[in-house]
Amino acid sequence: MTQQDLDAAVAVVTGEDVCAIQQRGFSLADPLDVNFDPEPDLRPPQSVDWDELALQQNVALFAQRCGRVPGLL
Repeated sequence: MTQQDLDAAVAVVTGEDVCAIQQRGFSLADPLDVNFDPEPDLRPPQSVDWDELALQQNVALFAQRCGRVPGLL
């Protein structure tokens, strides 16, 4: 696929003029190049591990002893 083919395909899908698409700088990426992103996102993942969160929040207020408690059956 040439750059002109890519620009034309994007223009058809978006409904934009080919000149506008050319100005936006679309380009083909090599799928084997895993470090392609020119602006890497260095933030931590924006997701929640609910199991890990539950483990952190569900803590005992008092230590529990094994065995019988005196005075209770």
